[in-house]
Amino acid sequence: MLAFCVLAPLIDVASKLAVQTVSVGTVTLARFVVQAALMALVVIAMRIPTRTSVRIVKMTILRALAAIGSTFCFIAAVRVMPIADALSIAFVSPFILLLMARFILHEQVGPRRLAAALVGFVGTVLVIQPSFSRFGATALYSVGSACCFAFYMLVTRHLSRAQHPVTMQFHTALAASAFCLPLLAFGTVADIQPIAFMVPEGVVWLSCLGVGVAATVSHLAMTYALSFAPSSTLAPLNYLEIVTSTLFGFLFFGDFPVGMTWTGIAIIVASGLYVIHRERVAARSDRVLVDDQEH
Repeated sequence: MLAFCVLAPLIDVASKLAVQTVSVGTVTLARFVVQAALMALVVIAMRIPTRTSVRIVKMTILRALAAIGSTFCFIAAVRVMPIADALSIAFVSPFILLLMARFILHEQVGPRRLAAALVGFVGTVLVIQPSFSRFGATALYSVGSACCFAFYMLVTRHLSRAQHPVTMQFHTALAASAFCLPLLAFGTVADIQPIAFMVPEGVVWLSCLGVGVAATVSHLAMTYALSFAPSSTLAPLNYLEIVTSTLFGFLFFGDFPVGMTWTGIAIIVASGLYVIHRERVAARSDRVLVDDQEH
């Protein structure tokens, strides 16, 4: 999980470098094409079956569309925003996921976790406010990325029960690539700059390749982490990504969050850690209840 927190911000660094020259859609396509190619090699090396059912195909399509939306919005955000600012806003996704679980899936979510989610949204507003004044509506791309990523995690939660995580990543990357190709073809013909395909030149090829490589390796690290330890144990470590994102943003681009942004980040992290704590408490209570019923 620590490897994920170090490697994942490199996706944002490579994206920010590439998107200065080519379109957001081009970088998004590069991420999934490279990821699909690399994951295919992993699937072959591990000899994992790739046959699937109609139900899993439908869920994979939903997961791929959510991944495209999350990736596109985040790359559009870091094109002009500091990486740490965009990431801290995107970290509102656990709270959105919590609300989706409560109001869409009708799962039991206690008032304390709902209150923590609201506090987390307040922290997000504190981050958005200075970003909005500096970058305008672009700051809202991170909110769109958070919403898409929350839906992505919601689908992943159900899909992981029926499919190997490596196969899941391969199929998702393959489906996302298939959806991106006609979208970029349309953007090119209609001359819609954000989704028009632009041929990378020179070192930009390396940046586009780096997006896919960093995404593949970091997400594989997270996948294997989740195979060794429960998500409730690993989730707090995920907030270290803000630290590495801030460091890389400063080293590569000279960006550093302003005072109000740090206040918002602190509130978001504190709220997120509290939600994780309450989920652990709820999980322990459920286990005790099951044990009592079995006895």
